[in-house]
Amino acid sequence: MPGPDDSPDRPVAWHYGDPLREQRTAVQRVAVVDRSHRFVIAIGGPERLSWLHTISSQHLTELADRRSAENLSLDLNGRVEHHFVLTDLDGTTWIDTEAGTGPDLLGFLQKMVFWAKAEPRDGNELAVLSLLGPEAGSVVDELPADDYAALPLPGLSGGFIRRMPSLGSPGTSSHSAGSTPAFDLLVPRDRLAEVWQQLIDRGATPAGLWAFEALRVAALRPRTGVDTDDRTIPHEVGWIGGPEVGGAVHLDKGCYRGQETVARVHNLGKSPRRKVLLHLDGSADSRPEPGDPVTLDGRTVGRVGTVIDHYELGPIALALVKRNVPAGTALVAGPSAAAIDPDSVPEDDAPQAGRLAVERLRGR
Repeated sequence: MPGPDDSPDRPVAWHYGDPLREQRTAVQRVAVVDRSHRFVIAIGGPERLSWLHTISSQHLTELADRRSAENLSLDLNGRVEHHFVLTDLDGTTWIDTEAGTGPDLLGFLQKMVFWAKAEPRDGNELAVLSLLGPEAGSVVDELPADDYAALPLPGLSGGFIRRMPSLGSPGTSSHSAGSTPAFDLLVPRDRLAEVWQQLIDRGATPAGLWAFEALRVAALRPRTGVDTDDRTIPHEVGWIGGPEVGGAVHLDKGCYRGQETVARVHNLGKSPRRKVLLHLDGSADSRPEPGDPVTLDGRTVGRVGTVIDHYELGPIALALVKRNVPAGTALVAGPSAAAIDPDSVPEDDAPQAGRLAVERLRGR
């Protein structure tokens, strides 16, 4: 079954007849998910990483070969325009991002080259599959050992596999027993069907994007354009930190567009909203849609992001809500009663170092 008509995921399979069982298989054994609608960009040239370092939020000048990272393109006010995953492999940096905004990101990169020895181009000769589950090693000959590590795929020119942070529920650490190992395979698009069948023949179960999205939401991993809006800054959705902690914004690097906002919020303030997991009333006749308001006593306090049915948690959603809304507060998300999962609310009430320094200077 294809994705919903009004969804950016319409081009790929949403499920194969039993979406909840597909999720369970991904968690307990191994499943393969078609994400070939992701937009892929290739960047060649000897200065590709140092150039990309100057125009994006991630620290890339020391990124080793066969390593990956998450990254952001921000506007002048520090608001998120694009989120993308990149892998540097054998002299080429491969980027994959949302299908709907991929051409805009490519256009921006091409405009920003100037005199740098970097060559961004359409890289959609590769397509993305995701392999989920603790038995992934039974269907791929060799798996990358560490998060964001990558390995070439034997027999597939240009193809590679990278390990992504595991997917789990709020409060579950990335490599705990309750987490689900996750891998992305970028394979030649003209051999996509062949590789898909090989993975199935080796024991992977086909799972629709519903399964991937449910595990992503449960793991509090946001998606641009769905879980973000035109006001979202990186702090609100947990994208702060370098590649070693799975973040997309490195706090120890030189100037880039939007850095002033990132530094000011990190050192002196708090983001106005925060990302949370909502549990929705399963008995409601209808579900909220992305962009619907989250309200408290009739007053808007946030916005709904991805809404999905999880095989264990039931109907859930990501949302951006005002920071001062306590976890135990009764909320309404669109037409549905909602409650914040307390494990999804980070402990971040400590004052920032910059604020403490200011107070010391003032003699407080």
